[in-house]
Amino acid sequence: MLADCSAQARAGKGYARADFTIDYDTRTVTCPQGRKATSWTPCTQYGKPAIVATFATSDCGPCPARTLCTTGRRRQLSLLPRELAEAQTTIRAAEHTLGFQADYARRAGVEGTIHQAISHGARRARYRGLPKTRLDHIFMACALNLLRLEAFWNGTPLDRRRTSHLSRLELGLAA
Repeated sequence: MLADCSAQARAGKGYARADFTIDYDTRTVTCPQGRKATSWTPCTQYGKPAIVATFATSDCGPCPARTLCTTGRRRQLSLLPRELAEAQTTIRAAEHTLGFQADYARRAGVEGTIHQAISHGARRARYRGLPKTRLDHIFMACALNLLRLEAFWNGTPLDRRRTSHLSRLELGLAA
């Protein structure tokens, strides 16, 4: 899951969305200072359903924790509908389990293999027809395995850090 991308969550200090108490039944949002949102507005953001909770300027203006909460006159929170918010909470909790981390490590390995195959020319088939294309894929897999074995035996890393075009140009000019 993507992390909370609000300014407070990115900075690591202040009140992020997780610090607010959300009650979907009564349609209220309570800030960490105990103030309640004055409006609960269902809307569509980026083509998806959302809820915007807005706090009153009279509550946020004199609040002693205002600098931790917002840089504007009042705080607004964009919330997901209940079903999506609960699913997001469940998935974020599952991300910390060993089973999830093992599955994600496997996925990273598969994506690394796909990247390595593509970087060695496996994006397009060189032949027409499934039998020849299948044979080409088998040969590519064997070649990748040989590359990995050679790297393992010599102790060289498979993935060198990428160098941007600008860095390559600077290296070429320096030489």
